Amino acid sequence: MAKPASRIHSRYGRDAARLLGLMIRDARIDRHLTIAEAAERAGVSRGLVHRVEGGDMGCSIGAVFELAAIVGLPLFDADQATLGAHLAATRERLALLPRSVRPSGKAVKDEF
Repeated sequence: MAKPASRIHSRYGRDAARLLGLMIRDARIDRHLTIAEAAERAGVSRGLVHRVEGGDMGCSIGAVFELAAIVGLPLFDADQATLGAHLAATRERLALLPRSVRPSGKAVKDEF
């Protein structure tokens, strides 16, 4: 299946990406990091840092999370130990669930 030329994102998704980008920018400025320094530490281009801070929905989640970690922006309300415990508990729960889900045949209303 061919990749669509453009993807439509929900308003909520766009607003969340924009907010996260602004929070990363704010934390970067608080730490007195230039865009070039943040990009170098994350191993990405300056243009990608601009896109992340602008709320671009096409940026990889790994790059966004790495930039958030570099500027000290906590994405979850937990310390490293709590986050690890939550991760393990979620993996255990997923191990008990089926690996795949069959389509229900019902029409999904995805209009927001």
